[in-house]
Amino acid sequence: MKITFLGTGYVGLVSGACMAEIGHEVICADIDKKKIGLLKKGGIPIYEIGLEEIVARNVKEGRLSFTTDLKKAIQESEVVFMGVGTPEDKVTGQADLQYVFAVAETFGKHLNGYKVFVDKSTVPVGTAEKVEEIIKLASKGKHPFDVVSNPEFLREGAAVKDFLNPDRVVVGTKSTKARKLMEQIYRPLARSGRPIMFTDIRSAEIIKYAANAFLAMKITFMNEVANFCDVAGGNVKEVSKGLGYDSRIGGRFLYAGIGYGGSCFPKDVKAFLESGREYNSHFHIMETVYDVNVAQRIKPFVKLKVEFNNQLKNKTIAVWGLAFKPRTDDIREAPGVENIKLFLEEGSKVRAFDPVAMPNTKKVLRHKNLTYTKKAIDALKGADALVICTEWDEFRVMDYKEVKKLMKGKIIFDGRNVLERSEAEGEGFTYFGIGA
Repeated sequence: MKITFLGTGYVGLVSGACMAEIGHEVICADIDKKKIGLLKKGGIPIYEIGLEEIVARNVKEGRLSFTTDLKKAIQESEVVFMGVGTPEDKVTGQADLQYVFAVAETFGKHLNGYKVFVDKSTVPVGTAEKVEEIIKLASKGKHPFDVVSNPEFLREGAAVKDFLNPDRVVVGTKSTKARKLMEQIYRPLARSGRPIMFTDIRSAEIIKYAANAFLAMKITFMNEVANFCDVAGGNVKEVSKGLGYDSRIGGRFLYAGIGYGGSCFPKDVKAFLESGREYNSHFHIMETVYDVNVAQRIKPFVKLKVEFNNQLKNKTIAVWGLAFKPRTDDIREAPGVENIKLFLEEGSKVRAFDPVAMPNTKKVLRHKNLTYTKKAIDALKGADALVICTEWDEFRVMDYKEVKKLMKGKIIFDGRNVLERSEAEGEGFTYFGIGA
């Protein structure tokens, strides 16, 4: 089937490439000439494991192409997916839908026959109805179309795997014709036993937000338990293991740390809260999740400020981990970046390292007291304390003898519990974990 993806950001590029991988003819279109130019040359604008190989293979085999000609891309395809961003409105906290509406208008203007417009972006309930009205106005009712909600559930760092081996595919539609086309698109996944769930459009829109909100709640709940372990005794790693063995709960998203970040959970929780207020239905649990996470993310800064008797000026802080999670270069809402900003405001000197996220961080965070190092070990030179903010595997093995030689102080704040307390303390370090 001929498919177009409007928007070659994270969702559009990964989904488009994977659609080509399962056999469809895919056009990825974007108004960003620089990005399309990079893709045409074989470059990949985001860091995602396995994506580069899939893009290269499908371009070579003629199933995947890139263009800035939106009109041609729309008119040559039967189904058009929208994969643009829905960032948080910094004033209201709601999802900013300006890009969604712009794409819908473009689709309507270039409609040349029956097509299905598929919303793959994360949008508030009721968005499909607004999109439908925009398309009707833009197309002047000349051609029939259907709007479908097909939310993505891609984890950064495992997005290719998640697309090709999904827990489920959710499709919201009111049209029998659109349903048949969506069944055809996802048939390769259905054949491998992956469930394709059809529902009404509003339920599909809510499922996406509810899923992210629930996972954010699991993370936050475990962080509260970890904070309790810190004062009451106990090891949150053991508590998490005990909970995870319960089949009603499961072990995923039960790892304590310094809060969640990234492009999805923070903005989706806030957008879900705002949707609740819009319908006069308040999510009291989610309000607490949001507040607890805000406090959890800056625990390293708060703890070290206490340890240094409110005298952080001229202290050297080593920070390992800038991405909000491992296996990605995404620094949006990343606790590491947030803590660095607070340390710099206090007059500290910061030496930072991340395996892949430093180029993105350098674009948004530069300071005379901030040094980016080529290796993790280099960040420790003269450091009064080490803060670990991302659970990269390479941070899990510590040569404490070498660390002692490099660091001036002996404080480690392990924000992801990647080290063992007994080992760190056995080597003479003051160790702070999250409930462990």
